[in-house]
Amino acid sequence: MSLTQNYKLNVIQWYPGHIAKAEKNLKEQLKRVDVVLEVRDARIPLATNHPQIGEWVGNKARVLVLNRLDMITPHMRSLWLEWFKSQGEVAYFTNAQQGQGVTAIAKAAQAAGIELNQRRRDRGMLPRPVRAVVIGFPNVGKSALINRLLGKRVVESAARPGVTRQLRWVRISEQLELLDAPGVIPLKLEDQSAALKLAICDDIGEAAYDNQLVAAEFVDILNHLQEIAPNLLPNKPLESRYGLDSTPHTGEAYLHALAEHRYKGDVERGARQLLTDYRKGLIGTIPLEIPPN
Repeated sequence: MSLTQNYKLNVIQWYPGHIAKAEKNLKEQLKRVDVVLEVRDARIPLATNHPQIGEWVGNKARVLVLNRLDMITPHMRSLWLEWFKSQGEVAYFTNAQQGQGVTAIAKAAQAAGIELNQRRRDRGMLPRPVRAVVIGFPNVGKSALINRLLGKRVVESAARPGVTRQLRWVRISEQLELLDAPGVIPLKLEDQSAALKLAICDDIGEAAYDNQLVAAEFVDILNHLQEIAPNLLPNKPLESRYGLDSTPHTGEAYLHALAEHRYKGDVERGARQLLTDYRKGLIGTIPLEIPPN
């Protein structure tokens, strides 16, 4: 049983004002585009899919981008490709920081617009460049992807979401224009387990959470995955990093043991270190989700 169920409380504290504003901005942006580039985190492709996304995007063309491909193994990537294919979706993997996979995204966005211009021609209108926007949760790598697509640093990458300004279109090619402001998906999630994964991966933006609960949940998820899919993870990653195996412990007990072992009993410090090390890839290429059977 995970900590969230034990505590019977909402671990993530949302700020309703930010959520309302983000949703309004997102809808405003989506009104003006033909193609939506939806960016998710390759470590948590399901948790970074908002349940309302279909409703927001409507019948517009959508390109699914799984960013941070460097943080999962090639084997894991092929499993997700297969799984998304079985769901009727094509997933494109990128490492936006390094520019890997970005050309394919531009091509996919242009291809999605071919249909749009065919409809324009059928109605006797001239073709025009396809308009695209990059959307996703706060820190999944949207700004890095936009910068790569534009080939220069136009967008301020900021950990703080909601840097709004006038909507600006930037021409990427004859066929494609991109909105230079990323669309931030509002965060209110009823699903606390998805919210916890966002917090572990630091994809959460302006929300408050308890580091110890989140770090303990990370250990619980890791232990669970080591049990059900050991071939998809490094062998005993926490033991390799900290000299202390997590498998005999619950997440909460492990944090306390780790604090004694490494941090003079300071549980908060241990929790922060664990989360930081994971986010920097120092514990290894560890997915927090595997494709459903």
